[in-house]
Amino acid sequence: MKNKSIFILLTAATALVSLSAYSQNTRISAEEIKRMHHETLDDPYKPNADNNRRTSPAYHFKSRATSNPLHSSIFTYQVNVNSAGLNILGDAANEPNIAVNPLDRKKMVIGWRQFDNVASNFRQAGWGFSTDGGEHWTFPGVLEPGIFRSDPVLDYDAEGNFYYNSLTNSPDYFCKVFKSTNGGAGWDSGIDAHGGDKQWMIVDHNSEAGHGNIYAFWSYFFSTCAPGFSTRSTSGGDRYENCYVIDGYPYWGTLAIGNAGELYIGGASGSTDSLVVAKSINAHNQDSVVSWNKPVLVKIGGNPGGWNRVNPGGLGGQVNIDVDHSNGPGRGNVYLLASVTRSLNADPCDVMFARSTDGGLTWDAPIRINDDASDTNYQWFGTMSVAPNGRIDAIWLDNRDAPAGSDSSALYYSFSRDQGKTWSANEKLSASFDPHVGYPDQNKMGDYLDMVSDSTGAHLAWANTLNGEQDVYYSHIIPYTSTGVDEISQNTGISTYPNPVKGTLLISGLEGNSQVEIFSILGDKVRSITSLHAVCEIDMLSQPSGIYFIRIVDQNGKTIVKKIVKD
Repeated sequence: MKNKSIFILLTAATALVSLSAYSQNTRISAEEIKRMHHETLDDPYKPNADNNRRTSPAYHFKSRATSNPLHSSIFTYQVNVNSAGLNILGDAANEPNIAVNPLDRKKMVIGWRQFDNVASNFRQAGWGFSTDGGEHWTFPGVLEPGIFRSDPVLDYDAEGNFYYNSLTNSPDYFCKVFKSTNGGAGWDSGIDAHGGDKQWMIVDHNSEAGHGNIYAFWSYFFSTCAPGFSTRSTSGGDRYENCYVIDGYPYWGTLAIGNAGELYIGGASGSTDSLVVAKSINAHNQDSVVSWNKPVLVKIGGNPGGWNRVNPGGLGGQVNIDVDHSNGPGRGNVYLLASVTRSLNADPCDVMFARSTDGGLTWDAPIRINDDASDTNYQWFGTMSVAPNGRIDAIWLDNRDAPAGSDSSALYYSFSRDQGKTWSANEKLSASFDPHVGYPDQNKMGDYLDMVSDSTGAHLAWANTLNGEQDVYYSHIIPYTSTGVDEISQNTGISTYPNPVKGTLLISGLEGNSQVEIFSILGDKVRSITSLHAVCEIDMLSQPSGIYFIRIVDQNGKTIVKKIVKD
């Protein structure tokens, strides 16, 4: 242990010297950052006080149509439920991470920090899986009962296998990566993968060059292997290499894979106004010794912090980095997003975004995504993902609607369809909740949320206290322009009644010979009729609940689009 302590101190000292080459001042000292890591065994394991017998209804909600046609939709379901689909009282869950099977996107897995008893901060590797697109979840328990595990990170490979990276503190901050070949229903015994606190993992399922490679990195303050704080597997997770140093020493960050297999790592830098991005162009080559381009400081107007008012014992969120894999104009763009404390106006937490169009070498001026005017609100746990079609999704928790002195927060959302140059108006997609209830003998909501985007929308794993305790939820967010139909028409003289509809839908105001088509939220055509009258009736009773779009083409070729909800 003495030699290990010397290694940690030398590594931290080296990192701070390295950072000083890029920044004139450092806001957070090495010792302060180290104190923000709390993956220590403080409490013994305690089973659920009532043996999981006390339950309450699981919280879930679906959005409905509003008077504003430019309104995204969200469907939310609780994940950590018992076999009857009920919420278990007396436990807690946070720091969720999600993976969605690319071969069948109805199959997904969420992992989280599971606290069986809120009277103890002893946590384990909890998980749940869904086979129907997130409407129902199975929560089998924890990967290793009675073993202290934390900081879950999940991903998938191109063959549809799931991977679950989780640290323990015995031995010091050691990680295992577990693998599931059956959709998350069962897992193997795990492979040792070195590790440390605030680790992150990614599987290369995009490029041919590094297909199936697994990469991980963690905070350099706590590492299980010299000389570095990152590792990779080029054998599909069968074994992990000795650790290597990442130039620039990023921490509290994430990873991304470029289209040619290049590896990006973005994280906090210690600078008051910048993040740091490291890039390797040979990490995909299994015969190479991983090397790095010169790290780049990215001015984003602030730096992530911890121990803030809304999350007293945790971070304001981790740094998100992602790459555009579309075939559109943004292909290859690199994006950064983080909730940061602003260096100029001292705003405690804004969601800031930056992009690079040249592979991370240079970066555009940062953009603030939250559109509130106040410089005292907290926009925390900012999270980003990029869809295969190039759309960028961003979510965060926001207390702009809270009464004075309250930290009550809600889920907010914005998206960009022009490579991050402009963003949709911020949308509040959940009720507000008190983030300070349900603490599992640990004064925080965790340190991060996680999201995966596809052409239908964003698949989000997040924690909230909407049912009065900390629990984990899955949400499917569907941006309002994702259906492929034209923009919604207003003031047309055509009305739809009732809305929401249960059975028969009446469409009135039609003129002459009109073609009426109904599309699901995913753009699938579910009905098509020709109406010769001013009013037509459509039977919606057999259609599933959700949002639908009606496209009407009249005899003159004029197109009108209306939005309805089926209860």
